[in-house]
Amino acid sequence: MSKPEAARPIGVFDSGVGGLTVVRALMERLPLESIVYFGDTARVPYGVKSVATIEHFTAQITEFLLQREVKMLIIACNTMAAVAAEVVHRLAGSVPVLDVIEAGARAAVASSTGRRIGVIGTPTTINSNAYARRMHELDSSVRVYSQACPLFVPLVEEGWLDHEVTRLTAHEYLRPVLAEEVDSLVLGCTHYPLLKPLLRDVAGPSVRLIDSAVTTAELAAERLQQAGLMRSAGARAGYRFVVSDVPLRFQTIGERFLGRSLGAVEKVDW
Repeated sequence: MSKPEAARPIGVFDSGVGGLTVVRALMERLPLESIVYFGDTARVPYGVKSVATIEHFTAQITEFLLQREVKMLIIACNTMAAVAAEVVHRLAGSVPVLDVIEAGARAAVASSTGRRIGVIGTPTTINSNAYARRMHELDSSVRVYSQACPLFVPLVEEGWLDHEVTRLTAHEYLRPVLAEEVDSLVLGCTHYPLLKPLLRDVAGPSVRLIDSAVTTAELAAERLQQAGLMRSAGARAGYRFVVSDVPLRFQTIGERFLGRSLGAVEKVDW
């Protein structure tokens, strides 16, 4: 027998481990909500794959989560959101779909006072121009300055969150964006929230950091409230972590991203 709609979990997915920063933000913002997380650890990274391949993988994951009767789908991967969001919307039917790009773009436009916004992300996300395009749709007057930061993901996964190498790298990457006198900086990759203290130091107090994990959790809360899908008080949240491959590395890095123990991690074979 299927659960009442509000009692169903939120489905969150990513190409790997980065989306756990979104799960962490959801746990903090919506502590009553159950979550099923899927990380496609066997096929990461997605950034080097063709659009057709990313769409195919994204469709597989979406169908997997819909079979688990989720009440909302969250694309917690900038690459998937940039090139395959339409696939998710098409398969989801009446199930609401959110993604990190939409949430980050909305928050940046809403909070920018000088209408000059910086975006940092992986080369695939930056080359897709998805953030700039969405921000211009929301407000044609904003100026968007984008910068690919390919070294940040491996540095975060290495745990070098406050390392001198990471700090020097951040100075190099941010210099051209900060030279444009941006008032907001969108962290356009789910790994980047772990670098927030360091990036805040480098960017300085006049630049507001837009954390797309936090903004996605805020947007999820807003949409659940509007749809009458919030779980009631007294409900106990349950968390499931599902991956397509379970290297020990996922457990180690995952717990750093989540800020707590992952517990049991399930593995699925396609």
